[in-house]
This record gives sequence, C-alpha cells and structure tokens, in this order.
Amino acid sequence: MDIKVGDVVKLKKQHPCGSYLWEVLRIGMDFRLKCEGCGHQIMIPRKQVEKNLRQLIRKDDENKEIQN
Repeated sequence: MDIKVGDVVKLKKQHPCGSYLWEVLRIGMDFRLKCEGCGHQIMIPRKQVEKNLRQLIRKDDENKEIQN
C-alpha cells in the first residue's frame, strides 16, 4: 500500500467524535494518525490500518482541487 505522510485515510469505523477521516503523521511499523474532527492522535499498527482502510485521499489531490 502506498500511503505517504500528509495523506488522509478514511477508515471503516468512526471516531467517537463522529469523523471517519484521519491524517497520516508518521509511517513505519505503526502509523501515527490524527483525527480530522477533534485532533486526537493515535498510534495504530500498519496491518490494522490497511485492513480497515476504505478510501485514500492523496495530499497532492487536495492541493490540485484547491488550485482549480
């Protein structure tokens, strides 16, 4: 899976704040994710992120949409 720092991932289950979107802050054996809704940060194993991933929103794609 080609996930990079700065990308936003949409996971299966929502955070208690109601958001499904998480920003990727760190990549390695574990991922550090920041909730887009409330800003809460978590460390989660790579395997669990890849299993629960629903959508990947590239950092580059967001920048292109803003420019157009």
